[in-house]
Amino acid sequence: MQDTIHSEQQKKEFQFTLSKFAHEIRNPLSLIQSELQMMASSHPEITCCNEWDDILDNLEHIKELLNDVTRYNNAEHLVREQTDLSACLKSITGSFKPSLDYLGIALESQIPDTLPLLFLDRTKIRQAFVNLLRNAQESIQHSHGLIRVSAASVPGGVSVSVSDNGCGMTQSQQRTAFQPFVTYKPNGTGLGLAVTREIIEAHGGELKVQSVPGEGTVFQVFLRG
Repeated sequence: MQDTIHSEQQKKEFQFTLSKFAHEIRNPLSLIQSELQMMASSHPEITCCNEWDDILDNLEHIKELLNDVTRYNNAEHLVREQTDLSACLKSITGSFKPSLDYLGIALESQIPDTLPLLFLDRTKIRQAFVNLLRNAQESIQHSHGLIRVSAASVPGGVSVSVSDNGCGMTQSQQRTAFQPFVTYKPNGTGLGLAVTREIIEAHGGELKVQSVPGEGTVFQVFLRG
């Protein structure tokens, strides 16, 4: 019990530090962006430099990192409403499919028309599953990519799995997959899966991963009824 309280306190302190960090970085970042816009307006020729696009890309990466920090800190704050999970999942996969089609990645879904109605924060649940789909997409670097999304009623709630035939993860990578700022992607922030776990657990659910290097990964989500 004492360990749990200590762990929760550490987590709150970590989130508070992250919040302060994000706030302090946003202000100078906004100033830098404004100054760059002024430079481009006064000296348009500067935008032709190769380094100019690199600067803008790096600024966008910093902004995305700060946005992920905010999402991580806000993941536990839910606004629940009765949700048709079947319709919700079909909407998420439907909206994600065009980007997969463009990349030549097949999407298979096995989502029943009727699943138990659950009290969920629709916006955050959507964010969680989009994160899982994006993670699956980014793990696939070959021409025969396949992502499967399946859902089923199980005792006590609903089980949803998102699987891919991408690069997979080692045992070591699986152990750290949900830790903040741990990433194995060149441009990753290391917060996507951490945010996803926070959202699922805030709903009283569970998120697990199973993976085989070179074969693929399965993320298993359990949401309580």
